[in-house]
Amino acid sequence: MNKELMEALTALCEEKGMSPDIIFDALEAALVAAYKRNFNSSQNVEVFIDRETGNVQVMAQKKVVDLVFEDSEEIDIEDARKIDPNYNEGDIVNIEVTPKDFGRVSAMTAKQVITQRIREAERGIIYSEYNEKTNEVVVGEIERIERGTVFVDIGKTEGMLPMNEQPKGETYEVGQMVKCYVSGVRQGTKGTQILLSRTHPGLVRRLFEMEVPEIEDGTVEIKGIAREGGSRTKIAVYSNNPDIDAQGACIGPRGIRVQNIGEELKDEKIDIVRWSEDPKEYIASALSPAKVESIEIDENEHSAKVKVPEYQLSLAIGKSGQNVRLAAKLTGWKIDISAV
Repeated sequence: MNKELMEALTALCEEKGMSPDIIFDALEAALVAAYKRNFNSSQNVEVFIDRETGNVQVMAQKKVVDLVFEDSEEIDIEDARKIDPNYNEGDIVNIEVTPKDFGRVSAMTAKQVITQRIREAERGIIYSEYNEKTNEVVVGEIERIERGTVFVDIGKTEGMLPMNEQPKGETYEVGQMVKCYVSGVRQGTKGTQILLSRTHPGLVRRLFEMEVPEIEDGTVEIKGIAREGGSRTKIAVYSNNPDIDAQGACIGPRGIRVQNIGEELKDEKIDIVRWSEDPKEYIASALSPAKVESIEIDENEHSAKVKVPEYQLSLAIGKSGQNVRLAAKLTGWKIDISAV
């Protein structure tokens, strides 16, 4: 391995953010196999590459014995002590057996191993990096759209936004910038696959954390989210500080905070409700904007019978039952609504 190859290898490792030792260790192992294959040897050998010069040595490993039975694997103790007087029985002696034309084999093997290992290392680096970003939001540019699946350039790799993770009615164009939730990372035969979502409730959570300082610093806590992507979200918030209005903090001055999030979600309707330990208060809040007249709780069935004024019934139920469905999902209570 010449100096130019060594320099190129070092530069490539720096560019890819990986240790050269990964390549050298793999290359040494590959050269052992190459030596045995190309030179028809069954000897127990090791290959050593000088990390500075690139010099390659093939060393036959022989065990020091009193009486030699297998010349390719053993060495007489007297011969061993001619190499180093400190050798004793049972020690391993390295004897160089590097063929004269091994440089050609080394160069060919190096090219194959370097290509393979860098590809594997890149996959490992990408997997580790994006596995840490699971449940986070990434921003990327849409590269292409194939059979409804959107592929997004998110930096060192691309993410996949399947149709079932796209909000109903949302459209995409190549070159468009988009925020997505990293819902999972998988290792496959074709490399690392980053799974993205625009419907996951976690996207709403992260957007609020990014937009509302009180959530980021822990003053306001998100207690629950129920979402039907592209249509409507209910988010329950709470603050231990009586001086902090959790709902107001999330709405922001003149509604700017929730408005920014709504725009990112393509005008998805967002209901910010007040969380409470009291299930009656929580359920009443979750059914907003409808006004509740009374609530009867059944602890055993974990259900609630809710009475609303006649003129509020359709609002409480919502279009296609969406309002009560999201309220039930948010609170965890089965909700039955009827008019007073």
